[in-house]
Amino acid sequence: MSDCGDNPEQLAELIRSWAAELGFQQTGICAPELPEDEAHLLAWLEQNRHGDMEYMSRHGTLRSRPTELLPGTLRIISVRMDYLPDEDGDPRTLLDDDSKAYISRYALGRDYHKVIRRRLQQLADRIRAHIGEFGYRGFVDSAPVLEKALARNAGLGWIGKHTNLINKQEGSWFFLGELLTDLPLPLDEPATNHCGSCTACIDVCPTQAIVAPYEVDARRCISYLTIEMRDTIPEEFRSAIGNRIYGCDDCQLFCPWNKFANTSKEPDFSPRHQLDDAELSELFLWNKEDWEERMAGSAIRRIGYEAWLRNIAVALGNAATSDTVITALQSRQHDDSQLVAEHVAWALAQHAG
Repeated sequence: MSDCGDNPEQLAELIRSWAAELGFQQTGICAPELPEDEAHLLAWLEQNRHGDMEYMSRHGTLRSRPTELLPGTLRIISVRMDYLPDEDGDPRTLLDDDSKAYISRYALGRDYHKVIRRRLQQLADRIRAHIGEFGYRGFVDSAPVLEKALARNAGLGWIGKHTNLINKQEGSWFFLGELLTDLPLPLDEPATNHCGSCTACIDVCPTQAIVAPYEVDARRCISYLTIEMRDTIPEEFRSAIGNRIYGCDDCQLFCPWNKFANTSKEPDFSPRHQLDDAELSELFLWNKEDWEERMAGSAIRRIGYEAWLRNIAVALGNAATSDTVITALQSRQHDDSQLVAEHVAWALAQHAG
């Protein structure tokens, strides 16, 4: 265990101040124990609701036991950073324009992993400069950590019925990051739940992936289907995907608490390459070299070019029939990728029918 100095409370306040200076909107501190969340995780895995995300089951209880991930962990410093871009229009209107591409707002700018990881390291450096060497490890959605449960226990918000974290003052459009530490810092009060009887997220989910309050079947979720899956998208979900080519924000777009959400002041999270208002047919014509150049430094790059085209093919199949749409689809009717060609064939059949 590292030494916090004479006043752990004072160090905790300094950490909050440093984190704010580094661009985090809120910081909280919690203990590593997560027994109830571990039981919830194991039940979810038992029902195979993680689909093809085998890493979820591979890591098992490591995800709910930070002390096994970093022996000696006493406290987790949890932080959040707003990411909602400042857009001219309401992003919900994009869902009604089937010629446009809808991309989850978190992925419009620079890859958040890199941005937040760097800031967490800077926070650790400031702590070390103040107290000397201490044990720590930073995470940004990059290791087996139940970050939403930790953030809830650190007072940053509650886990909503859609299983995203919601802050009473600022909604849910934010990223999370953690520093596991061996510092005996004072604990914050966990956040309390304020979803009440609201079912907006459940009602609006295009594929009914929220199978019960606080329970998501990833196999039905558009974010899973368009990001995590690399194979054929099941036909039963293709029409419901609409124009969502990377992820889905519906449960956040229609959550009443997001009327309090703030837009991000981080330049790194500003939309790149006009992806916040792009035509599906134009994106479909990007060749691999164009795509790799434009997706450099983007979270979207992780799905690969083939899945990108697969997703757009589905969206074009859901668009209103036009010469532009048909021409775009026919340009890849005999694509070298069997996966792309299969989804193009389905899309063309929607227009023929």
